[in-house]
Order: sequence, then C-alpha cells, then structure tokens
Amino acid sequence: MRLDKWLADAGVGTRSEVKNYIRKKQVLVNDLPVTDPGFQVTEQDSVCYQGRQIGQKGNVYYMFHKPAGCVSATEDAGRTVLDYFPEAERKHLILCGRLDKDTEGFLIVTNDGAFSHRLMSPRHHVDKTYYFEAEGLLAEDAQKQVLLGIDIGDEKPTLPAQLTVLKADQGKQTICGTIILQEGRYHQVKRMLLKLGVKVTYLKRTAIGSVLLDPSLAKGTYRALTKEEMKQLTGEDNNE
Repeated sequence: MRLDKWLADAGVGTRSEVKNYIRKKQVLVNDLPVTDPGFQVTEQDSVCYQGRQIGQKGNVYYMFHKPAGCVSATEDAGRTVLDYFPEAERKHLILCGRLDKDTEGFLIVTNDGAFSHRLMSPRHHVDKTYYFEAEGLLAEDAQKQVLLGIDIGDEKPTLPAQLTVLKADQGKQTICGTIILQEGRYHQVKRMLLKLGVKVTYLKRTAIGSVLLDPSLAKGTYRALTKEEMKQLTGEDNNE
C-alpha cells in the first residue's frame, strides 16, 4: 500500500495533508525518514508519525514513564496519565493496567482494546517487574514465601512471584530490591512486603514482560513502542 494512503486510512490526515508530512520528513518507515508519498509499505513495516506508531487500523502503542502524583485513570479530579497526551487523542486512549498514584514507572497506553486485554489477562502471565525501597529488613525465608504465594487478605493467595534483595542496610534498617509479579492486585507489592514486615517507601515499575522502561525517557513523557518491543510483548512479528 502507498505510504500516503496508509496514513490517510489511519486517520492521520487527508491525502494532501499526509503527503505534506511525508515530504517534510515527519514520517519514519522502519526508523528511517521517507519522502516519497508513493513508497510501498506492508503490515511488516513500522510506520511512525511524530513519535506515534501508526498501524493500518490507526492503532497506537506508547511507552509512558509515569511520574508520582498522577492518577492511572482516564478521568479524575487530579492530574491523570492522559493529561500528558494531546487533548485530541485522549478520548481514544486506554491504559494497560494501572499504577498507584505515588508509584512511578512503565505504563503502556494504547487505543487497541484487544491488545490491552491480552496484555493484562492473568491467563497470559505477562510479568511486571518493580524496583522498591523499604523500611525494615526481610526474614531469611522471604524469597521462599513470595515464591509460594502470600495471603494478603484477598480471596486467594498471591500467585508465585520472584523477590531479589539488592541491598540490605542493617544499621539504617532499610532494604531495596526487585519483585516480579504475574498479576496486578490493588497495592499488591506494598501489601506483600508489609506482610513480610517491611514498609515500601518508593516503588517503580521497570519492565513489562521482557521490555524494559527506556532509561532515556523522562518522567511524564512517552514514545512509540518499537517493532521489536511489540514483538516481545505479543510474540508476533508486526504491530497489529
């Protein structure tokens, strides 16, 4: 399909408008600028306009670095994640899961409901990795308890998780580490660690599946997920 038709069909603009975008080198195909509106693209190609991944159906997939203090919701009295996106685009966007208001880190924002459902479904077991800092010290069997599942007051114990201690300060009675979850319950990391005797003071999601939060992505900013990152998340070789 012609590149200008691809963009127009995705709702980026009219055929004449998208031709202008292309000639101004505002469109990338497989991470390279293309200036020919007639350039042929397929579903195997990665097409980006102004940092947005453009699928044939107009689907977009963003990596967002959530700062503390904003709410993982589409509407709220305070500032929400979607307030960091252009107003014209907000009504089409949804969040793949949520992070607590005071938690930072990796959120995926998209307009693809099927993709979001698949990514968040416990049946698909997409791991989420968190870095934490906490007051208190863990018992020697804490890793085993987390691996077996912990009763945090819900109907069922937590699914098996992986806990790694990076540093424990005996003098200050503080600890930092990572925990990898297969699910996303309300305040889950905080509740699990509190059950183990430590209180979380800082929490950040650093990865979803094998995709790491881009270290160059400033808090409150976003970028399109790359073709390779989408493949890691979906197991497919395209962005649809």
